[in-house]
Amino acid sequence: MLPKEKVLMKGNEAMAEGALRAGCRFFAGYPITPQNEVPEYMAAKMADRGGAFVQAESETAAINMIYGAASTGTRSMTSSSSPGISLKQEGISYLAGADLPCLIANVMRGGPGLGNIAGAQGDYFQATRGGGHGDYRTFVLAPNSVEEMGNFPKLAYELSEKYRIPSLILADGILGQMMEGMSFNFEPVDTKTLKEPDWAIGPAKGRERRMVFSYYLKDGELEIALLKRDERYKIVEEKEVLFEERYTENADIIVVAYGISSRAALAGIEEARKAGIKVGLFRPITLWPFPYKRLCELSKKCKAMLCVEMSRGQMITDVKLAVNGKAPVYLHSRVGGAMPAGEDIVTAIKSALSGGKEQLYPFNPSGCEGGK
Repeated sequence: MLPKEKVLMKGNEAMAEGALRAGCRFFAGYPITPQNEVPEYMAAKMADRGGAFVQAESETAAINMIYGAASTGTRSMTSSSSPGISLKQEGISYLAGADLPCLIANVMRGGPGLGNIAGAQGDYFQATRGGGHGDYRTFVLAPNSVEEMGNFPKLAYELSEKYRIPSLILADGILGQMMEGMSFNFEPVDTKTLKEPDWAIGPAKGRERRMVFSYYLKDGELEIALLKRDERYKIVEEKEVLFEERYTENADIIVVAYGISSRAALAGIEEARKAGIKVGLFRPITLWPFPYKRLCELSKKCKAMLCVEMSRGQMITDVKLAVNGKAPVYLHSRVGGAMPAGEDIVTAIKSALSGGKEQLYPFNPSGCEGGK
């Protein structure tokens, strides 16, 4: 089989084209740097694919338009960057409460507040813990290349529709703006072949009336609905975890990083390995569901773990939960739009192996498995 043709694309445009290829036929969004190329691309291309593009009057309006479109079974998408995603949180909670599949993209920038327009990873907590109200989850996929930016939308829609859970692609300004060769690993989806979901609203056509809602007003109804939804979440956590490993066999230290930070981490790891250091890379691809089980297994075989993040330490919380005291956990962070550098990561690796000052509170609470 011949390799797929590679094209030079910007990350934001690859994600938009990937969504269109995956069958997205409704997009509503609002401009904010550094994700503006997504709505620009959708505005130029959506009509030719038989879909609808709406330049909403606000982020709040955009997410509520997604609620309406998704309720008809249409593959729908919105995108924004950190402050804009914050404004969408109420709508995301409503989407989760109504069990509506859709695609939300966050091309992260520096924060809090307006921060700056440089790439950052400070929205991890918001994405993985649910930034809106109530008990809910969203799929969170973290690409680390333009190619993954282009191919993840199809996966996001498939997961979202399989479990009726909104999907979020969590990228950053660097990935959104960078250009590199990439290829799509799937053929464009023929939306005519997509079956109408049995919950979608629209013309009745002789069938029973359907309703999409997120409220349960009778006594005990909401608790039952939440517990049923939680059963789906448990299945997702068991079956849909994605991650990548490099050099983790017999590694003395494992670097954990996602998104663009994982590429900087790999550069540092390659240098460290040339110096004889046994170091590996673990990259979570799904940030929810997070790969707790595999990280726990690896922590029993290594001396330490080092998180590399473009935040002051958010993913490290999940790493510590996974490790559960079986190995010390360290952090190397850059914030405010600063990018980790390979040589600095090598220094952090050496520091972690020697028990240096970059260690953040070894997670050994009494009573935990593996604790002392």
